[in-house]
Amino acid sequence: MGFRVGLTGGIGSGKSTVARIFAGLGVDVFDADTAAREVVEPPSPALDAIRERHGPEILTASGILDRPRLRRLVFDNSGERKWLEDLLHPLIGERLRRQIDGSRSAYCMLVSPLLLETGQRRLIDRMLVVDVSRNTQLRRSLLRDGGDRATIEAIIDTQTPRDQRLAAAADIIDNEAEEDALPARVRSLHRLYLELAKSHE
Repeated sequence: MGFRVGLTGGIGSGKSTVARIFAGLGVDVFDADTAAREVVEPPSPALDAIRERHGPEILTASGILDRPRLRRLVFDNSGERKWLEDLLHPLIGERLRRQIDGSRSAYCMLVSPLLLETGQRRLIDRMLVVDVSRNTQLRRSLLRDGGDRATIEAIIDTQTPRDQRLAAAADIIDNEAEEDALPARVRSLHRLYLELAKSHE
């Protein structure tokens, strides 16, 4: 198995932008959010289980999962959230493991907002955190997604605290600066990861 870097950070931190730059350098990038959508695509046992628990109204008219409705159902209900996590996290983890095993780049990258909250941490060798302040998270999330401040603050509060993410990181990208500062920082880390991948072989 090749060298594996985990990329994480809070909502609005810029993970996706950083991941795109790494991908542009030829790195295989696997996204946990994408895997989470794929494991509930119809037909799937996970989708069947969610429908059995929450009724047919949890599906859209076209038969796919109504993700906003499900999010509202579980967000303020810790029991329902745990049930859903217990169902989906093993499936997501297995899907990601297969993708990582099939990687052909010098090293690969797993992008996940829940790297520390789930068993996905076992899939990586080194952790990179994209870091911004809470105020920046709020501002960027509101600009990107709209919605209301209270909802975004609630999402931030459910994620691993910033200090714990930073303590777990081997590498940190401070993304408070303008976006044009990112490519140079990513290229520097890319060179480091290429060297680490050689020694990992």
